[in-house]
Amino acid sequence: MTTSTVAEIESAIRALEDARYAAVIAGDIDAFTAHAHPDLAYTHSNGVTDTLESYQDKLRSGFYLYHHIDHPVDRILVAGDTVVVVGEMHADITAGGTRKTLANRAMAVWVRQDDRWLLLAYQPTVLPEPPR
Repeated sequence: MTTSTVAEIESAIRALEDARYAAVIAGDIDAFTAHAHPDLAYTHSNGVTDTLESYQDKLRSGFYLYHHIDHPVDRILVAGDTVVVVGEMHADITAGGTRKTLANRAMAVWVRQDDRWLLLAYQPTVLPEPPR
């Protein structure tokens, strides 16, 4: 196992977060899969949770089309071979044929396996509407 500093791990995870979001925007399912753990639990803001296989199927079929994603990171928590990314995910997507704008808090969990960081879980939470 490689010994890395917290700063090196944080830098690597930021790059991986950028790469995974770029992959779904580009529709590059293979690139996304390269960053995903085989036991991925990918939860959507509507509460539906996909496995890696079911998420790949939805991407392949065009069920999810990502037009633009901003994903500011607030904190990266490193605990051994597990990293939790806390931030937001704002996106312009088409889901099931319906164009949507998403505004979510988000948490991503990465684990180190065989000296590679892989996305194990993702969980967004819809941000409340601002008062009118």
